[in-house]
Amino acid sequence: MRIVDAAAQAFDVLVIGSGASGLAAAVSAERSGARVALATKGSLQANNSSKAQGGIQAAFADDDTPEIHAEDVWRSSHETADRRLVEVLTTEAPGAIHWLEELGVEFTRENGGYRLARCGGATRKRLLQVGDRTGHAITKQLREAWEAGTGTSLTNAALKELTRFEGGWRARVGDLTVEAGTVVLAAGGRCFREAEERGELSTNHPNATGEVTKIALELGAEARDLDALQYHPNGGAWPPNMQGYSIPETTRAYGAVLLNSDGEEFTDSLGPRDVVAQAIFDEVDKGKGVETPDGRPAVYLDTTRIPRADAEVSLPYMLRRYRGGGIDPLQEKILTYPVLHYQNGGLVIDEHAATTIEGVYACGEIAGGTHGRNRMMGNSLLECVVFGKRAGHAASASRS
Repeated sequence: MRIVDAAAQAFDVLVIGSGASGLAAAVSAERSGARVALATKGSLQANNSSKAQGGIQAAFADDDTPEIHAEDVWRSSHETADRRLVEVLTTEAPGAIHWLEELGVEFTRENGGYRLARCGGATRKRLLQVGDRTGHAITKQLREAWEAGTGTSLTNAALKELTRFEGGWRARVGDLTVEAGTVVLAAGGRCFREAEERGELSTNHPNATGEVTKIALELGAEARDLDALQYHPNGGAWPPNMQGYSIPETTRAYGAVLLNSDGEEFTDSLGPRDVVAQAIFDEVDKGKGVETPDGRPAVYLDTTRIPRADAEVSLPYMLRRYRGGGIDPLQEKILTYPVLHYQNGGLVIDEHAATTIEGVYACGEIAGGTHGRNRMMGNSLLECVVFGKRAGHAASASRS
């Protein structure tokens, strides 16, 4: 892997973004024989995927199938997802897990199989985890696979302009001009910027500001559901070091429940994300919330119901973070409130991750349709891997 910081270069495939989807696309394209460059706004490590904690879904349980997984996605999307994309996502999920394992990802196991949890909106246990640092583990191994190859990394090189020319596409990334036969857009969403504009908290990396989506739209790319931004139901509300932290949804999978100021359960804690988040908003609006020491709204998440053995295996990072702030989640309830988390919609793609612009592909959070207007947890990392691989392969195959 080369790092370039000077002269303009020509490649077969240019990937924009270094999260899980961009890395998967770059690795896939490079292994398909293409000359690949990956350009990213900051460092290779600076992305939302590395912050993803909860896990990644795939149908491995004896009572589960890709078809059941697909129905859960369809229902959680309120029947707005693109069923063609959903079928690809769930059918290829087990293979995506095995590919990640080949790259070195070690998912948590027990009793000779994967340790599976049931996440919000799911009817089966199908969430695989690497403790509560799943996104970090996946992006680390993808990044190492990319760096071990022959591709070129263009760091601190945000996409500023993309124009078509006879041989493909010309991109201005940072201070460089790069030419490529095809382009894969994998630059994530815009929730950090949206949260700043709304005066709210966000789980997102500061790079999640949406400029690449805007560039694609100005080129004429079709988009869908761009207004459908997702709140993570359980953002950290207190102590201050946890504000904006996405409390893993696996806390609720392992027994934690949401309680109002009277200590009453007020919603199905394992419901779809948008339903649970709205229930929290409504409970606070009814005067049944609680207030953080700094005056923010919140409700209780009773994490004391989580068995210690489950917490130590599946939630070690969360426990360290809270204990570092003086709170032990296994001894006392924690305060939570929804935080802006994910761009559900994005650029329209087909089954091969092709956008409506010839020679331009999209994968990960920048692409729309796979989740419809509401995403289940554990499907974002899965989408990154499944459609990142597909985008890289297709971009390599169709390069000029």
